Parts: sequence; C-alpha cells; structure tokens
Amino acid sequence: MCNQTQEIKISTEIICMIAKLDFYFPFLVFFYGLVMMIVLEVPYMLALAKNKMPEQCAQFERHRGIATLSFYVGGLWSLQNIWL
Repeated sequence: MCNQTQEIKISTEIICMIAKLDFYFPFLVFFYGLVMMIVLEVPYMLALAKNKMPEQCAQFERHRGIATLSFYVGGLWSLQNIWL
C-alpha cells in the first residue's frame, strides 16, 4: 500500500513539473526571439556584433528566420498562457 502512494506522489510531482515547464517554455522562446531581433534589427547592436564577433554575427544572420518566428509565436503563446 505504501509503495502505491509513493508512485502516486511521484507521478503528481512529475505532472506539476511538466505543467510548470509548459507555462515557462513560451517565455523562453519569446525571449530568444527578442534578443536575436534586438541584435539583428538595432543598427548599433548589429554594428557592435559585426565588430566584436563577426563569425557569430554571420550565424545570427542565418538564424534570422527562426528568430522572427520565435519572436512572434513565442509572444502570442506567452500571451495565451497569461490570458488563460
């Protein structure tokens, strides 16, 4: 009997952990997109990135599409989590 209650307790903890991850993941996606968009769209930040880290800046440029998608989808998804 005790073993069964331990399994129920563990499964409840896992469900709570998954629910927390489900809430915070959209914010992580949104902030990734936000940081990438700031670096790629603000002229000062782009010039700074090109001067200080040209290889990474080229990689950022290749990831522009996923950053834009993350920004919009993560933002809408985060708003949905807050609203509901």
